[in-house]
Amino acid sequence: MQFTSSSIGRKVFMAITGQSMVLFAVIHLLGNSSIFGWLNGGINAYAEHLHSLPLPFIIGFRLVMLAMVCIHIWFGIQLTIENRGGRPQQYAVKSTQKATFASENMIWTGALIGIFLLYHLAHFTFQVINPETAALKHLVPLHNEMVPNVLGMVVSGFSNFLVSFIYAGAMVVLFLHLSHGIQSFFQTMGWSCDRSQPIIVKLGSLVALVIFLGYVTIPLTIFAGILKG
Repeated sequence: MQFTSSSIGRKVFMAITGQSMVLFAVIHLLGNSSIFGWLNGGINAYAEHLHSLPLPFIIGFRLVMLAMVCIHIWFGIQLTIENRGGRPQQYAVKSTQKATFASENMIWTGALIGIFLLYHLAHFTFQVINPETAALKHLVPLHNEMVPNVLGMVVSGFSNFLVSFIYAGAMVVLFLHLSHGIQSFFQTMGWSCDRSQPIIVKLGSLVALVIFLGYVTIPLTIFAGILKG
């Protein structure tokens, strides 16, 4: 069965939107890592800086990211249906690489990440989960002004075993998704060959591991009592 150009186009759109979200995950991680104190004022200062950006920019950025997520999900569902209907995945460069657990379960890891994102937004962005510890309700001094206590909210949240477990588990799922998604981007775009693909696979797994460790360190160090508010 031959692939249509629309099928290949959906694969390319999935790759591009996926890597855009990987880039966002890296930038988001750098900001979140300010909780360890490398930024003057820590994560409270980082959060205050984000909220000081022009409102149209914030809304526009969120709409763009929402569009990226929706496109990625929509095309992911379409391609999964195609594959199960007898069409194997098509890449710009063919590869003899064997299927892995991560590659065979991309739709499921993606679905779990989507569910987690909704939980994460409700928890720390809109602050409707555990509203009694919401940063907006507890102001602290920072650079001669009062700002929301994001540090206190995060520490309070991750001091709960269930919350830390959910976040740590979600990061394992993210690692699995990225370990295949990053390397498949290069294959989809035709930027790899049989000789370079094994190297790209290893680099993709390494990037996914770094992202995983960066994110999971925050809830684990808080739950262990190493990082305190």
